[in-house]
Parts: sequence; structure tokens; C-alpha cells
Amino acid sequence: MSANAPAAAALSPWRAVFHTGHGVAGLSLNDMVTYVAVGWAIRSFYFNEIDREMGTQVQEGKLAMNLIRPVDFQTVMIADAAGQSAFRAVLFTVPISIVLALIFPVKAPASLAAGLLFLWSAVMAFFLVAAINFLVGLIAIRSKSILGILRAKYLLLELVSGLLIPTTLFPEPLRTILLASPFPHINFTPAALYLGKATGLEAARLLGLQAGWTAVLLLWGHWAWKRSQRRITIQGG
Repeated sequence: MSANAPAAAALSPWRAVFHTGHGVAGLSLNDMVTYVAVGWAIRSFYFNEIDREMGTQVQEGKLAMNLIRPVDFQTVMIADAAGQSAFRAVLFTVPISIVLALIFPVKAPASLAAGLLFLWSAVMAFFLVAAINFLVGLIAIRSKSILGILRAKYLLLELVSGLLIPTTLFPEPLRTILLASPFPHINFTPAALYLGKATGLEAARLLGLQAGWTAVLLLWGHWAWKRSQRRITIQGG
């Protein structure tokens, strides 16, 4: 399914919310349209199935082969996903963005700087999602099947990443908890930069948090993979 269909569905309730013409949490209807469109467009870029691929390798008994390869398994998985994302960026993300801009009143980036920061943040969002998916994929080594976990993860990430609802619209204390987590940096941070809602020191703070969380989760995945190798050796997964 193309991204413009779910994007259109996601916009319907927001039109009702903004029908009075008043803004909500500093966002106008046009801002919200742009926010949703940008979110679904970059989702087509950062989306990857590292966790599903790892689950398949466990079920087929192929994961143990990575123990004898002279390259880091996490790096291989992320590099493979990056190649797929680059492919989708050309064939899906760009065309989807054009279609959304033609169908909906999508605003241009707030400024040249906002556009550049948005692109950087979107790339970082890919690595952040890849790090999360790698950690989820490692669960398969213990549970063997993670199909149920994957379904729950997709729904949960769409909500807590800010894809469906801007993080700043969540009630307290949930908003504070989410803003202290890595998840809003998947969608909310790139969209906020695009709209110019985060500039100067605030933009630097968000990008720093995004990079920091990405590094932490990548290191966690590296450590968890090293710990998981013992179980793979014993079970042959």
C-alpha cells in the first residue's frame, strides 16, 4: 500500500480537530497536514525489517553462520537495510513526496537550514530505527518466533514516534516520558525541524538527543549480540 493512502486516513480526524480554524499546540491545520505528510514520506525511507530477517534466520538455523564471518553482524544487517532504504528513497520516498504535495497543501521547509537539518535528522532516524529493530530481532534467539512482537512493535512505534500524533499533544505525564525516550526522534524531531518549530539551540538539542540515543542503542545491540552468541552456539540457531 502506498503511503498516500494511510496519510489521507491519518489527516481525516485532524481536519475535524482544526475545523474551527484555531491552532492546537502551536500547529495550524496546514502545519498538521505537512506534519502528517512528511512523517509518512520519511517512514517509507527509514522503514526496515532487520528484526523480521533475524527472526527468519533463527527459524531456518542460519544465524549461527554469522559467528564465523569476519565482519560484525550488526554492521552487516544495518548496511543491508541501508541499501534497501536508499533504493526506496529513489523509487518510493521521492515519488510519494511529490504525490502528497500535489494532493495536499504541504508546506515547503521553513527555511533552507530547516530543510538541511530535516534531511540529516531523517537519515539519523533510519539508524535509530535500525538499532531498535536489531534489538527486537535478538529476542528471536530466545523466543524463536517474534511475529506477535513485530505486529505489536509496528503499532506501538507509529504511536510513540509521533507519526500518528505529534508528541507535544500527548497529555502529561506521558508527554514528558515520551520526550525523554528515543522514540519521538524517529518522526517528531524530523518533522519539527522541517516545520521550523525547533530552531537554534532547540534544534541542536533535539539532534544531539537523536544522535545520542542512536549511539546508545547501537552499542546496546552490539553488547547484546555478543552475549547472545553463547546461546546460539549451544542451540545452533
